Amino acid sequence: MRSIRAILPLAALLALAPLAFRARSAEPENAPGYQWKLPKGFPVPYVPPDNPMTEAKVELGRYLFYDTRMSVNGKASCATCHKQDLAFTDGRATGLGATGEPHTRSAMSLVNIAYSGALTWVSPNLKKLEEQALTPMFGEHPVELGLRGGDKFLPTIRGDAKYRGLFPIAYPSDADPFTVPNVTRAIASFERSIISASSPYDRYHYGGDDSAVSEAAKQGEKLFFNTKLHCFRCHGGFNFSDATISANAPDRRIEFHNTAVNLAPNDTAKFKTPTLRNIAVTAPYMHDGSIPTLEAVIDHYAAGGRAHDNPNKDPEISGFEISAQDRANLIAFLETLTDPELLHDASFANPWVSAR
Repeated sequence: MRSIRAILPLAALLALAPLAFRARSAEPENAPGYQWKLPKGFPVPYVPPDNPMTEAKVELGRYLFYDTRMSVNGKASCATCHKQDLAFTDGRATGLGATGEPHTRSAMSLVNIAYSGALTWVSPNLKKLEEQALTPMFGEHPVELGLRGGDKFLPTIRGDAKYRGLFPIAYPSDADPFTVPNVTRAIASFERSIISASSPYDRYHYGGDDSAVSEAAKQGEKLFFNTKLHCFRCHGGFNFSDATISANAPDRRIEFHNTAVNLAPNDTAKFKTPTLRNIAVTAPYMHDGSIPTLEAVIDHYAAGGRAHDNPNKDPEISGFEISAQDRANLIAFLETLTDPELLHDASFANPWVSAR
């Protein structure tokens, strides 16, 4: 989900799907509905009206998400930068494109991306997953998947036996369902289905299982939500982010924050607050991947940031004192946000492993 400076001109994309890109595919009136698996306390995610969720699109999107043929050299897919066992991050400080070109931002987790009101670290304008998918597919500065207007991706998937079955089922009203817009709609649908709601924290708070978390974690939660540390001010709500939207609040204003990571005294950059769900498996941290551990993240905020004298940093980052025991308890709490079921759920795994 990294920010990128440029994508192919619209005309190049239109050349790939001249009609479908300008007029959205008609959704069949009898399209099967999609059943969200949400616990108490989780609102229904916002879904754009022009791309309603269906099981068929989610399944198609899963195949596309893991398909390395969607890269210029067949070496990368969406899953290259978003690995399930790492909560759909890549474990790198910053991303690396299919051609080996380094990126300047880390790959954010796709977990609960359906609830995210902003889809990159810095832009408040890119809000639809369907549009965001075009960036890694066709972006050039830097290259991610590196597709070009002359690539053979669409003819390749049109000739694939698996896709010849999946695309018509996902888009039964389309005379030709093999289009770039339909690819991005399916990928977006799969990404929206990646809901994390079965962590020990969830079992404790929403399932009533008092034994799901340790006493140390319970003490850490109290620290997280007290006004001394201010953690909850940016990482609040069921999704632990102030960038959260839902079907009931699709237009919520999204906050961006200067977290005093960069040492330049005139640094004015502001970044989205990512979810803390599964945070224990998504190191390294921050927009540039410059903080290696959760312990170091706590040190960063305890010091008021690296550039603690930066006048542009968020006022909530004022520093605090914390004992070794409180630090351990806080980390114990953060670890309760890890959802093992999601990290190993076969419905989110690579379908090509068994299909080929």
